[in-house]
Parts: sequence; C-alpha cells; structure tokens
Amino acid sequence: MNRRELFLSSAKGALASALGWSWLRGSAQAQEVLPLPQPPFKGKIGTTYKDSMPDKIPIINAPSGAPNVLLVLIDDCGFGQWGTFGGQIPTPNLDRLAKAGLRYTRFHTTALCSPTRAALLTGRNHHSAGTGNITELGDGYPGYSGQIPNSAAMVAEPLRQHGYSTAWFGKNHNIPDWETSVSGPYDRWPTRQGFDHFYGFLGGEANQWAPALYRDNTPIEMEIPNGRTADYTLNEALSDEVISYINKQKSVTPDRPFFIYYAPGATHAPHHVPKEWIDKFKGQFDQGWDRYRDETFQRQLRLGVIPPDTKLTPRPAEIPAWDSLSADQKRIASRLMETFAAYTAQTDFLVGRVLDALEAVGQTDNTLVFWEIGDNGSSMEGTLNGAFNEMVGINGQQEDPNFILARLDEIGGPKSYNHVPVGWAWAMDTPFQWGKQVASHFGGTRNPLVISWPDRIKDKGAIRNQFHHAIDIVPTILEAAQVEQPSSVNGVAQKPIEGVSMVYTFDDPKAEERRRVQYFEMFGSRAIYSDGWVACVRHGRLPWENIGSYDFANDKWELYRIESDFSEANDLAAQEPKRLRDMQDLFWVEAAKYDVLPLDDRFIERADPSLRPSLIAGRTNFTYYPGATRIPESSSPNVKNRSHSITAYVEVPQTGGDGVLVAAGGRVAGYTLYVEDGRPTYEYNWFSMQRFTVTGSDKLAPGPATVRVDFKYDGGGVAKGGTVTLFVNDKKVGEGRVEKTVLGRFSADETFDIGVDTGSPVSDNYASPNPYVGKLRKVEIRLAPVNHTENDIKAIRKAELAARSAIE
Repeated sequence: MNRRELFLSSAKGALASALGWSWLRGSAQAQEVLPLPQPPFKGKIGTTYKDSMPDKIPIINAPSGAPNVLLVLIDDCGFGQWGTFGGQIPTPNLDRLAKAGLRYTRFHTTALCSPTRAALLTGRNHHSAGTGNITELGDGYPGYSGQIPNSAAMVAEPLRQHGYSTAWFGKNHNIPDWETSVSGPYDRWPTRQGFDHFYGFLGGEANQWAPALYRDNTPIEMEIPNGRTADYTLNEALSDEVISYINKQKSVTPDRPFFIYYAPGATHAPHHVPKEWIDKFKGQFDQGWDRYRDETFQRQLRLGVIPPDTKLTPRPAEIPAWDSLSADQKRIASRLMETFAAYTAQTDFLVGRVLDALEAVGQTDNTLVFWEIGDNGSSMEGTLNGAFNEMVGINGQQEDPNFILARLDEIGGPKSYNHVPVGWAWAMDTPFQWGKQVASHFGGTRNPLVISWPDRIKDKGAIRNQFHHAIDIVPTILEAAQVEQPSSVNGVAQKPIEGVSMVYTFDDPKAEERRRVQYFEMFGSRAIYSDGWVACVRHGRLPWENIGSYDFANDKWELYRIESDFSEANDLAAQEPKRLRDMQDLFWVEAAKYDVLPLDDRFIERADPSLRPSLIAGRTNFTYYPGATRIPESSSPNVKNRSHSITAYVEVPQTGGDGVLVAAGGRVAGYTLYVEDGRPTYEYNWFSMQRFTVTGSDKLAPGPATVRVDFKYDGGGVAKGGTVTLFVNDKKVGEGRVEKTVLGRFSADETFDIGVDTGSPVSDNYASPNPYVGKLRKVEIRLAPVNHTENDIKAIRKAELAARSAIE
C-alpha cells in the first residue's frame, strides 16, 4: 500500500468514526423540521356555533424584515470579461450594483455548470449533492449520480415553507437526462424542489432564437411580440418574465418577500444576439487575445480588483499566439469575439431592466441581490479556431474557413450556432491560468460576485477579499431571511449545509475569513485551499479535447501562496515539499468526506449509456402518436450509423394536406419527413452545410395512406452515407442518396417531434412548427441491428461525450 492509499484508508476510517452518519441527527444549527407543524387550535368548540369560538385560519408569514432575494447567475464567464472587473466590455448595470454594494474578488465555483448550480442552490459541495459532473454523465457512484439527493434540499424549499414566494427563470441543467421528458418523473424539476414557478429550459444550453422552453412542467414555444421576430431572443424573454413576475407578486402580496433565481443561458454558447448589439463592437477586438490580456490586466490593477503585486500569467504553449494566425483566421476570430461581447453587453442591459423593475415597485432597498458572473470560467470548448456551428466540431468534423468567411454577417443570428476560439476564452480569464473545466486553477474557478442590499450593506462600492465559494450563498440567504437550516425536509433527514454565511463580510472589509478549507475537483483536475495556500494539479486532457485517460501517478502538483500570489503565478512546490505533502493529504481527507472518490478522468467510457437509466436502451421498435412532441434527442430513436425505417400513417383530406410528419433536430442538423405541395419529402440536414432531399413523384391521394422511408446505411464505419427510398402505400415513389450523416448528436437542445417541427426548422423549405394539416394516426420507427466495431463504438461515444461536454 503506497503512502496515498495508506493515508486515504486512515482518513476514511477517522471520518467514519468522527462523523459517522451525524448528519442524520442534525446539528445545533439545524433543528427545525419541515413542514412546520400545524398550530394548535386556540378557539372553542361547543355544540353549536352559538357557544363556539373560531380560531384564525393559520397562514405562514415570513420573518419580520426578511428581504426579497434575487440570485442572478450568468453562464460561462471569466474574471476578465465584464467591465466591472476590468474587462473591455462595458457593463454599466453591474457597475451600478457594485457601487450600491460590494465586489468580491476571491469567490469561487466548481469549474463546471451543473456542479456549480447544485452547490449554489443546496449549499453543499457538488459531490455531496451528487453532481460531481454534468447530469448527462451520471454514473453509479454517490458523488457522480447526476441526481441531487433529497437529503440536500434546495434553498427554495425552506424559504417557501417560511412564507416566501419562489420562482426560477432560465437555465436548469440539474435534472438527470433520463428524467427530462414529458413522462417525468418530475421529482427533480424546479416545481418539486421548492419553486412555485419555473420558466426556462432544462439542458445545458439553448438556441436563443428558438429555445425548447417549459412553463412549470409544460413545454411551450417562446412568445415573440409582434414585429420582433428579427431581434427578440430568449435572453430578452427571460428578462420580460422576471419583470412580469415581480410586478404581479408585489401587486398581489406586497408584504410577502420573494426568492427569484434568475439564470439566463447567457453567455453560454451559442452566442446568439441581435445584430444591433453586434454592430456596437465592430473592430473592437482586432488587437487580438494577447494584447487584450495585457490591457485587461492594467485595467484590473487600476480598479483595485487585483492586488498591485499581481503577476499576469503567460499564455499556455497549447494556445496559439494571435500574431501566428492568418488574416482570414483573425477576421473570423474577431467577429466571433465581437458577437460574444455583444451577448455579454446585452445580458448586462437585460439584468439591468430587472433592477429597474425592483426600483419601480419600491423594492430596491429591501432586496438582497447576488449577481454572480459565471458558473465557471470562460468556455474553452469552442476549439482553437472557433465555430460558426459548434455541433460540427463536436461531431468530429471540420468547418471550412471559407464557409465561415462567407457567413460572417450571419454569426449570432438564427442560422448560426457560434462559439469563440480557445484564445478568446483564455483572454476572458485574465489574469489567471486556464478556464472552464479546469478545477485546478483559478481560470476555471474564480468568478466575480457582486452583493447588494441597501437596507443592510452600508459600505457601498467597497471590495471584499475573503475567500468564499458557491456553497456559501445558501447560508448567507438563510441568515438574511432569519430561517434556520432544517434538519428534516418533507420527511427526509438533511445533510448539514457545508457552506458558511458571508453576512459577516458586509460590515468589516478586514474580517477574518470563515472559509478556511475548500477542495476543488473536475475530471481529475483538483486543488485544495487552506488558510491562504493552494495546492493543485491540472490532470489529463485539455478543455477543448474530448479523448484520453491519463495516469494519476504521473500528476505534477503545484503550490501557491495566494495571499501574496493572487493569480497563481509563482509555483512554490519545489521550495515547500513538506507543505505540499500536507496539502495533498488534506485533499484526500476532504475527498473522502464529500464523496469525491473515486477520481475518474475517463471520457469515452463514461459516455457508455449503460451507466445510466435510459428510456430507449435496448429498444428497436417505436410507435408515436399525435401530440408526442418535444422529446429530448437522448430519449428518442437513435437512427444514426444504422439502417432504419420511418412509417407515417395518415389520412389525407380531400383538399390535400401539407406539413411535418416527423422531425428530429433543427437548423443545426437533423432529418425531417414532411409533405409539401401534396408530395412526401424526406430531407437530411448535414449541419446546414449540405442538404439531401428525396421527394415523392406523385401527390398523396385523399384518404388513408402510409408514407414510409427506408434508410439503407452504407456501413463500413460511422458517419457514412446511405440510400433513401420513399414509399407510399408500399409503392416506391422516390429514391436518392444521403452522402454524409451525423455521427453523434444533431443538436444540444432541439427535439424529436411528431406532426410538427418545434424549435428551429430542420428544412429551409418551411417555417416551424409547420403542423401536418391532415390526420396523422401514428408514426412507427424501426431500427435495424448494428454490427459496430470497437473503434466505431468509441467514435460514437466520443462524439456523444463531446456534445454533452460542450453543452455543460
């Protein structure tokens, strides 16, 4: 047994003895049981109403003075992105909130989406909350199940049971993949996690022009105001919904506080934003990412958000210098960054509208606002070159630069699915090393935070430097709301909250920090903080790669004294070997304590669907009926890399009938079987770069009909072509070729639909939803057996994993 194994064994034993299942017993700070007991009847009951006295009907009111709480979480942002913390992008609304409150410069996340959100909403470390990774990669280990356990209730539940109105707007990404269909179960959906109301999307990212939205548990389409089809996106719709909710809630119950969790999909890819915003940034990033880092670093020094002795960390060798790019590469990269900046600026403006709404109803002073800039660092998943359609690279294909150059003006619009190059993501993480996914370094985990509460915070416009983490938000909210952590919620004993309240920082900038230890881990990269020191190791693959497993024994640890080295620029591992060993030992203690183990850096293997429950595993025959829409791609028939048939049973009206019979995917990629001008048509959309269409020779005759597509896959590997034959009532009416097919996933958020095409249209020949106007009785899909080689299976899993990783 080596030293680590011996220490880990001892640590586990000590923890089991010292902690046992102590959380089942509750703690001194967690004695309350929810729901609260019914108050005893205090009236009098006689034989009739004449000799009886009623009691008041009990209602639950929030504690006196409890503030409204607005928790805003922005997506995929680096420390050096927003102007308030030195970025080049003007963010006047974050500026004004910071002037009314406090800026926190040493606040941290988990380096990834679902894990940070689980930690933020439960107050437990991400592994303790079963979310050591994104929900789509859940497996059978407690820290990685993808299921937030009932023993880690979200903060909305105790607030709701203490008289708060609660609502969630925007991104979720905390529901296991196999529980996101209309069949449920709904246990982990927001309305069963303490939220009265939900308006948003379930996955890791959304098409801002055509999002897959839900209101509470019901799928809906985004309502676009008249005349706004060219410039109305989900980002604005979410802002509108939050404002509407505030106005209604304060009109009906002005004395009841609310808790609003507002998590727009911005600024996660795709970076969709109206052209008028993009035009504001034309030419502003032509200096490139290297100079941007230098300029941002100087702004940060002037603002005081980094200490004066901070060093700017160098560019990793794996990221190309801006000057090494060709002129065309620079044009593409600049336009992608202009769009990203526009998306950021629009988001600041829209959150500012919500702040205006609070002021308009007189609630600014009594609202505790947390505005967290990022659930992790800026996303380095856009490849070294960036992307017009990120799904192309995710599926192992390359975009032709000439294809992108010809569409520069479409970037950010409804025909794009764009992402910035790695170099720009790295620049947004100034002054730190690395970015999103890299839990070992602050580029992945240190995010700006602004807290405002005018009634309580008097040191307005100041900076706070205490070390804190996403798990500290929940105890801060509970202390402000005067609500105890419950020991039991709805019959389930609760794990103690693992965060510490930040309220102590509101009055004293030099207050001794109360977060003394914090671990970090993601995909095997890990770090441990303790009393001003950080030991860390970046393990394995680069964030923009999706292959490889590496030997943990070869990891090279680093050591930083971050009290005097804000950016982790001076590695002291060689000078302080004993301290490094002690820090490594502390990591294993924390890892054993919070379900971090086993460490797992595998990628292709973790994409194996047998590791998780599935609605389609083992099935080859599917029957769908009218109304079966918005089925997630992961829960629909996987027709890729195999032969298959699609049969629609219809009744054609006397006047003929057009519309969609079945569709999967959307504008980014997919297939559709529809009727146009009375003729059945099959179209395969290969990333909008090539489209393959087969149309029937004759119009459908009135009356019953079967429309069948036989797709005979070429075989000989994955992502190959196939021959499409179209039949009507078993008579061949058309045949053609599909020369290329999608390997792993059509899209991040488009769905499988019967009788309509929701979201963006698969075909450019119609507009969504294009419902079939005849009678559609059912659609049957039959999948042929497959005989994939081991390399084929690895390629498919790699593409599927790349898609899941990119949408975190």
